[in-house]
Amino acid sequence: MKYDDARDVVIIEDENGTEKEYAVEALFDMEDELYALLRGKNDETLLFRVEDEGEEQYIVGITDPAIKESILDAYQIAVEAAPAE
Repeated sequence: MKYDDARDVVIIEDENGTEKEYAVEALFDMEDELYALLRGKNDETLLFRVEDEGEEQYIVGITDPAIKESILDAYQIAVEAAPAE
């Protein structure tokens, strides 16, 4: 999926206060956690855990590279097993 093909866009503010837009490429569950895969205009891809607080949802960065790699590997296996039409 390309950035321009996205249905939903989120705006994330970086540590310098700069706002960047990201397309929601995928939302998926793994081990009772919800994850969001976001893609930027320059094809930068970010992975976040989605957390609920009351009726609100927010995203949390995944700092452990091994966990991030494990989640992305599982996602890739799932996509290859059931490709989109």
